[in-house]
Amino acid sequence: MNKQKRSQVTVALAGQPNVGKSTVFNMLTGLSQHVGNWPGKTVEQKIGEFSHNGLKIRLIDLPGTYSLTANSEEECVARDYILRQRPDAVIVIVNTAALERNLYLVAELLVLPIPVVIGLNMVDVAQQHGIHVESHVLEAALGVSVVPIVASRNQGLDDLIEAAVHLISEPEAFNPNRPVIGNEHLPILKEIQSCLAGHLPSHYPEDWAALKLLEGDAEVTECIHMTVPDEVWEATHELLLQHEDAYLDIAGTRYEWIGRMVRAAVVRPKVGAITLTERIDRIATHPFWGLALLLGIFGLVFWATYTVATPVVDWLDTSVMQGVSEQVRLLLAFAPSWLSGLVVDGLLAGAGTVLTFLPILAIFFAMLGVLEDIGYFARAAYVMDRFMHWMGLHGKSFMPLFLGFGCNVPAVMGTRIMEDRRSQLLTILLVPLVPCAARMAVIAFLAPAFFGHAAAVATWGLVAFNLILLAILGILINRLAFHGEHTALIMEIPLYHLPNARTIGLFVWQNTWAFIKKAGTLILIFSAVVWALSELPDGNIENSILASIGRGLAPVGQLMGLTDWRLMVALLTSFVAKENTIATLGILFGAAEGSGGLGERVAAVLTPASALAFLVVQMLFIPCVATVAAIKQETASWKWTAFSVILSLALSLLAGMGAFWLMHLIGY
Repeated sequence: MNKQKRSQVTVALAGQPNVGKSTVFNMLTGLSQHVGNWPGKTVEQKIGEFSHNGLKIRLIDLPGTYSLTANSEEECVARDYILRQRPDAVIVIVNTAALERNLYLVAELLVLPIPVVIGLNMVDVAQQHGIHVESHVLEAALGVSVVPIVASRNQGLDDLIEAAVHLISEPEAFNPNRPVIGNEHLPILKEIQSCLAGHLPSHYPEDWAALKLLEGDAEVTECIHMTVPDEVWEATHELLLQHEDAYLDIAGTRYEWIGRMVRAAVVRPKVGAITLTERIDRIATHPFWGLALLLGIFGLVFWATYTVATPVVDWLDTSVMQGVSEQVRLLLAFAPSWLSGLVVDGLLAGAGTVLTFLPILAIFFAMLGVLEDIGYFARAAYVMDRFMHWMGLHGKSFMPLFLGFGCNVPAVMGTRIMEDRRSQLLTILLVPLVPCAARMAVIAFLAPAFFGHAAAVATWGLVAFNLILLAILGILINRLAFHGEHTALIMEIPLYHLPNARTIGLFVWQNTWAFIKKAGTLILIFSAVVWALSELPDGNIENSILASIGRGLAPVGQLMGLTDWRLMVALLTSFVAKENTIATLGILFGAAEGSGGLGERVAAVLTPASALAFLVVQMLFIPCVATVAAIKQETASWKWTAFSVILSLALSLLAGMGAFWLMHLIGY
């Protein structure tokens, strides 16, 4: 490539999970990212763009994968993109502290006809643990450019991109030391390659395809079987049957190749030395102290929410929103009354009030981002493994369930990491019981008005109740529907490292911006609909269509002490989006007697018992429509989707009634 003649190049970013690949991608592309799904796949696709010395670079973030063998959808996506789209170069990010394991993916990539550059990431973390990699020695041994980087500090990334651009401009400089199959099977590899010559799909290199056949790659084998003439396949298949043990030789020679690279370039700590990760994990993964730490982290999240966010939310609700509403009402003084009502009592009271949640969400996502960035999630999964076993699951199920505290939609989609269908289905059914950020924001908005200084304790109790119910339900479903089966936990525990402010900031921005877009579209539209239903047919809310719906639900509400029909309507509208509870309350209580914020106006119509019942139902009520759609997509079954919705509805109403009557019996 001549850099003067090309204005844009495409670079694929590859790497195993937990190597900092996402940090590299975020550092290079910033906000210039497009997120979607790979065509025909459920795997997330990230594409970003940036400029380097005037050259526009299109960066494709391939799914994290341990190898390029078709054992998972992620591996198929990564491999197919490289083979079919042929990017100009592949940058492989490897974890310096786990180089030996990471080099297996490098060994597979070097067989493909694509220039490769290696980014040696987390060199600072490795050094903290006494691991030193001599990058120039590794580069000489591999015959591939190796660039030391610290992605979290944006160190070395310019050099990494420069190495990739140089390789694209001078492809003849790429002459790697590839792993070679053992002498015992080398002749058969050549013979298979000769049989396949001229008959393969255009994107399959002959040497790579022959190697994959010997490895027993099911996808490649099926594709070649369907493509080549019958006589060619019969001859090839006969050779494969005679050498069924070849995959052992291929894997063995790769590990021997990796061993030579590591022995040449890696200096490890002395035997018996205790690393920082080991010291911290003595507590973080301890059966008792690890659980105590996890509960303490939950407590810290609630404390930060009520100490930092709630005062800001109250100020936004009582001062900013009311001030804006008054100004807008004055501006629309000469407009038709219906327009003023729609804007002030509908849109601002609904979607506008929802936007006051932003401080709560920002703090929550920031803390979630820190925990993910430092590597704590894997420890939490390990600690929760024995509890998950009670439900027939394992610690890996804790990962999507924990994601549910941010949003139930990615939590449902995150169940794809489960190896077996039974575990995935059970985890999906449990996800709606995890209170998402939107539900937590509703609770954080109302609990101070309902319970005063005891709001944090009440919230902690509500979350604990949800999780206890989740555990009980998991045990029952596993025993009744899945016959008490169990699965084992196999996962990687990464080294700890310092959180990166830019990565966390981008995580917070992406999630809060998604919330703002929802408030500006779905909730805005629904607020207008709720306002219209509260006004029609004669402008009197007590005679409105919405009041009729609410009074129809009144018998159910009265069982929980919710005698005001507006509360049942607010719960019902949360099916569209959980934030709609506050949007609807803002519209229906906007003209209520009394002063103060919305929370105080709602609390005025509730007893402590009915207030608790309302929040219990809010925490357990049917998942939002986006979560229901995700459940249908992941289960590919209307039966399981309907079961999830009906289960959530039944649990929420029964728990709400139970909470009300229990509080009523003890005198509240």
